[in-house]
Amino acid sequence: MRVEKQLWFWLTALVLFIGAIALLKDILLPFVAAIVMAYFLSPIADRLQAIGVNRVLAAVLIVGIVAVLIVLALVLLVPVLVDQLRQLATSLPGEMERLRVVIEELARSWLGAGFPTVQGAIDRVSAEISQNWAGFAGTIVASIWNRGVALVNFAALLLLTPVVVFYLLIDWHPMLARIDSALPRDHAPTIRRLAGEINDAVAAFIRGQGAICLMLGIFYGVGLSLVGLDYGLLIGLTTGLLAFIPVVGWMVGLICTASLAVVQFWPELTPLAKVVGVLVAGIAIDTAFLSPRFVGGKIGLHPVWLIFALFVFSYLFGLVGTLVAVPLAAAIGVLVRFAVDVYLGSSVYKGAVSAQGETLSTHGDTP
Repeated sequence: MRVEKQLWFWLTALVLFIGAIALLKDILLPFVAAIVMAYFLSPIADRLQAIGVNRVLAAVLIVGIVAVLIVLALVLLVPVLVDQLRQLATSLPGEMERLRVVIEELARSWLGAGFPTVQGAIDRVSAEISQNWAGFAGTIVASIWNRGVALVNFAALLLLTPVVVFYLLIDWHPMLARIDSALPRDHAPTIRRLAGEINDAVAAFIRGQGAICLMLGIFYGVGLSLVGLDYGLLIGLTTGLLAFIPVVGWMVGLICTASLAVVQFWPELTPLAKVVGVLVAGIAIDTAFLSPRFVGGKIGLHPVWLIFALFVFSYLFGLVGTLVAVPLAAAIGVLVRFAVDVYLGSSVYKGAVSAQGETLSTHGDTP
């Protein structure tokens, strides 16, 4: 009965926790962002404290430097990206029409007499995209800015998040100690071990993959801009950030970049080859150097499970869900592996005969 009560207690706590997140998801963004930033920045504060810097001063220095970097990005980078995004949105219908013409030319040259069988499908798809792209974009914008929540969240991100990060950095270790002291004593060692495994998986993926995304974004943005691709900085940074989603991310970036390059440069092959060279070089650098160096095999998250988690949590909880998808996926993965280990060691898996045999063997070995 005691085990059943504990099970019901934890299930009830889990349901209440999920319900609270669902209820408050529209205002959680600055707090979740602050927790994520504090998780990243706490090791830096630890290193500063280890060399004799007061913890409060370390927190002030870290938050100040991060704030300056963000302001510089907003002042120097964001206007360029916004301008490129505006130009892309304005020219997108014309770009889509040129892409349709190129696809028709290629299909006609490859299929010959069989081209009329696919021409209707190409025209229908092109017309559908051209007619609906504005409405689709409007729907996305409307959903993001629905009820003014995005405006509130943006203001909170700028004003509230640095304050929360500052206090979290100061109280990070005392907060963890208080959580540890509240653990059930019977299960504290197991919970600590599982929490350590979750932390290792999350740290390996977020810190490693985050660094990879940043470096790939800079590489693609600079490279595509240098080869003359329109909107190169915007497309390059987006492609690098999409690398956070295994396989799907870089495939989407590759398709978008290749489509824009074909529209802009076709039938000239040299600039197309340069764009392809930048993309292939980025993939090669990621595969041969970045991923083994920064992530390796330490995350313990299957790519399919990670993709599924990102889509599910972003669908359920929006941007907040996207931020917490990887930690929750890592936690669920560790807990599932733990549950499987418990199951494999139980009589449910081994069967009554096996369990009885082990019992008899144990008694037989007892003098």
